[in-house]
Order: sequence, then structure tokens, then C-alpha cells
Amino acid sequence: MRGVIFVLSAVLLLTGCATTFFDIQTVATDTRLYGSIYPYYVEFCALSEFKKLPGSSVDIDSGGPGGHSVLYLNGVCKAKDADYPVIEVCDGEPSPDQGVGLSVNAHYRNANWIATEGRDFFFHGGMAPGEPLTASAYARTQERAKAMGILDGIQFHEDVMRDKPTAMSARDYMYELSAATDYAISFGRDRYCARVPIDRERMRGVVAYLNRVNAPYRSGARRFEWDVLRDNCAHLTHNALATVGIWQPWPTDRSLLVSAFDFPVPKNEFVNLMRRTNDLPIDDPAALHNDGDLQAALRERDWIATRPGALAEAERAVPVNALYGTDLRLIFYDDPVFGRYQRDFEAIFSEPRYTDLRANLAYFAARYDRILATRPASAGRASDPAHATFDGLYYDHIARERASLEAVRAKLSRIQG
Repeated sequence: MRGVIFVLSAVLLLTGCATTFFDIQTVATDTRLYGSIYPYYVEFCALSEFKKLPGSSVDIDSGGPGGHSVLYLNGVCKAKDADYPVIEVCDGEPSPDQGVGLSVNAHYRNANWIATEGRDFFFHGGMAPGEPLTASAYARTQERAKAMGILDGIQFHEDVMRDKPTAMSARDYMYELSAATDYAISFGRDRYCARVPIDRERMRGVVAYLNRVNAPYRSGARRFEWDVLRDNCAHLTHNALATVGIWQPWPTDRSLLVSAFDFPVPKNEFVNLMRRTNDLPIDDPAALHNDGDLQAALRERDWIATRPGALAEAERAVPVNALYGTDLRLIFYDDPVFGRYQRDFEAIFSEPRYTDLRANLAYFAARYDRILATRPASAGRASDPAHATFDGLYYDHIARERASLEAVRAKLSRIQG
């Protein structure tokens, strides 16, 4: 059944995908600087397919041009002595790159996701910038991954393990299958990431949700069956972000017919998240009031998804590479005529406010100033009580965000001198 669903979804995806590809080179942000300003942040990444070179090690299916998605959480640690992927908000103030990277994999039988500690190891496998990926560097990373116990407590499906080479241990085979998908991402995949700052309490909500997702698989009450249409990697990442109030959850385990025409796609999710956190009409209180989801997020969580600090980043797979091919695809499920996602994707990497922190903060400062300058004297006293309450919440929220932004800019200036 899993094979039938995969074929069906691949056909659907390809019939709706954009056929153009925008060649993005590395667009990096200063991770330590960003983490010093925003110690708690979530980072969603859309990952390309990967291509293991023949003869490099175990032969692995590339997974196709739909790609993969992962989530990095700064300020989150693995629970000690859990012998299974359990996470918690770290004690004290986290360092700028102290966090965990989460990945979903169809191989897992008793977990939806696993966690890898350390941003650098999750994305780069401990490789130095510019270092070629050689067989010895790959082996070194594999040994470190095993020492970290990334797959401790995890069982793979029986049909996956049937393909294990006779001379290889089950443990070694599991780590081979997980490289460049669950850790050491840049070994074999391009990535496009959207980094969104949150606070400690909202991070607690994200962590609680993720632990709940894994709980029935850990206890043995359920067996995880990955499903590209009804429960894929992007479902988990989307729904983790929904706990913050960025958007509504994406239901899992719906009927095949419904899911075939409405399922999350990694590269689309990247664009959606960047647009959601940067381009909502926050200067139009009427539009926000008329959007039930946005109104609820403001009323219940004091949150508007479009706010300062959400930045995009792009990184190519290690270019000098003895183990993986580097001519990689990652498609959109897009309108074949208008190509909205391709257009938005290009805009994200052409406007500095999406990728540069100072430009982003300056953009929002100017936007907030325009909003507050037009605040009517009657805000919060409209004849319609519902509108009156909302207008008061809205303008007070913008004023607080403006003050918080100024504090961030001052901190940034102190750090950079």
C-alpha cells in the first residue's frame, strides 16, 4: 500500500510542479549573531533530493524531487538518559547554536521523528566550512553520530532492514540510511530554510506538541507508517509551527482522495512560511479582524505571524563531494500557468529584508511607525464593541512590537560595536 500511495502522490506532484528552477547559491546569516539576539527560534528547512554516488557505500534511493523537510529548534535539548528521542527546553539561557534538529523518516517503525543535538552537526556533520567530503570525513561523521546515540531506541521497519548487506551490522546500516537525511544534511542535500524567532514559553508549546506526537510510538500503542499524502515530514513541521500561532494545523490521516489534492510540500512550505512571517497586511487592521485565524492568534496569544526577525537562508550541498552528486532538484507543487511559488521564491532571495537582519529590522521599524502614526484617536472606542476591542488589542500589540524591535536593534548595535 505504501508503494501505491507513493506512486500516486508522485504523479500528482509532478503534474502540478513548476518546471523552472532558480539557481540559488549559498545565502548565509551569522548564526551566532542571530542566536545571540534571538536565543529561541524555530528553523524550517526544505531539503532537495539526494543522489548517493555508485560505489560510495550503500545504494540508497534518492527520494525524488519532492525532497524532504526538517526542523531545527534553538534553545531545545535532548532529555538526558531517555534512551529514546525526547526533547525539552534547555536549562538556563541557551548558547547561540545550542539546539536540536528533528527529522521524520519512512524508515522508522517506533517513532515519527528523531532528534540530533547541535546545529552544526545536524546541518554540516561537524565538517569545517569549505572542507571536501571525502570517504574518511564521512566515516568520521558516522562514528561521531553513533557515539552521540542519534538512533538510540529507534527501530526500523522490517522491510527496510531486509536490504541490509550481509557484511554490515544492523546499527551501521541504520546510520548509513540516515546520513544526509536525519543529520549531516549538507553532505548530500541543498537546503532552503526559514528561521523564525519565538520566546521561551512558545518554545515549550512546540516541544510539548512534538513529544506528544512521538508518545504512542514510544509506548508501542501505534506503529509509525509514513505516508507522503497523509502523514509526511512536512505535516510534522507545519503542525509544530501551528502551535505558535503562525497558521492553522494541517490534518493528518485524512482520506486518500482528499489528501491527494491537499498535502504539504517542503518547498511550498518554505515560501508559505517566509510570506506568512513577513508579508501579512499588518497595516490593515480591518483585514486582520476579518481573518478569523489572525484575529484568534492576536486575541488568544498576543501574536501576529508577520513580525521582525524571520529570515531566509540557502545552502548548497558540499560541492567537492566523493559520496553524493550535487546536481539536485527540489520542486514546487505550483500553478503551471502563473507559477506563484516560483515568483515568490525568487523575490525572497532578491530582497535584502528577507535575508539580512539589519534590513529586516529597518523594514519593520518603518512599517510599525507608519501604523502608529495613523492610529485614530478613537481606536478602541468604535461603535461596534467587537471592533473596538480588536482595534485596541491591535494598536497596543503594534506599539509593544515596536518597542521590542528597538531593544533588539540596540542589542545588535552593542554586539557589533
